[in-house]
Amino acid sequence: MRIATFNINGINSRLPNLLEWLAGTQPDVACLQELKAPQDRFPEGAIEKAGYHAAWVGEARWNGVAILSRHGPPVVTRRALPGDRKDVQSRYLEAAVNGVLVGCLYLPNGNPQPGPKFDYKLAWFERLIAHAGTLFDTEAPVVLAGDYNVVPTEADIYDSRSWKKNALLQPESRAAFARMLDDGWTDALRERFPHEAVYTFWDYLRDGWSRNAGLRIDHLLLNPQAAGRLVDAGVDAGVRGREKASDHAPAWIELRD
Repeated sequence: MRIATFNINGINSRLPNLLEWLAGTQPDVACLQELKAPQDRFPEGAIEKAGYHAAWVGEARWNGVAILSRHGPPVVTRRALPGDRKDVQSRYLEAAVNGVLVGCLYLPNGNPQPGPKFDYKLAWFERLIAHAGTLFDTEAPVVLAGDYNVVPTEADIYDSRSWKKNALLQPESRAAFARMLDDGWTDALRERFPHEAVYTFWDYLRDGWSRNAGLRIDHLLLNPQAAGRLVDAGVDAGVRGREKASDHAPAWIELRD
């Protein structure tokens, strides 16, 4: 079973790229972030023609998450991250697909920092850690996939010198991600590539793609039941090089049936 995560950076403006990737790789489950579309502007018809059922939570200008499934409609269990009823940003969606519980998340960027946006990022991360704790011992495999907006270590960025003040690299951001790993979640990409540079994001600025000046900020974290079924993981990096591409590339895992 292949489960992928892809920050599409505008689902309607990049729909041809998305459909091409789905046709070429046929993931069983695809978690999408940054839909940048209100609820009624999600391209459900095109997704259905591609062979996928979908659940999504839209937002007018920013954010937005979706879970696509080739195994029938996703059985939605949550449409928001618990812990703050006043938070109306569309950043979390959770559903069961073919026996796997999948959480699709778009963690706040947090820039500029310090400031309220960074405070929101850290508060959201705390809520994620708390909710992940309630899912960890679930008997079913659990996959928390998405754009975490965190570069976990210096090994996950081409060169951190020009990013030192960025919220993605701050000690508090990295510490929160590390706490999830300390709680027992498996970082699937790092498990598959323990010593290699693996990137999922290349900035549009400064010719990031052509220079391979990448960052790893899209992650798939697995509970023990899912980690025990992990067969492979990778990044469809070539998608980033296509015309009018998102600045992210899809990351994926394969789980044994």
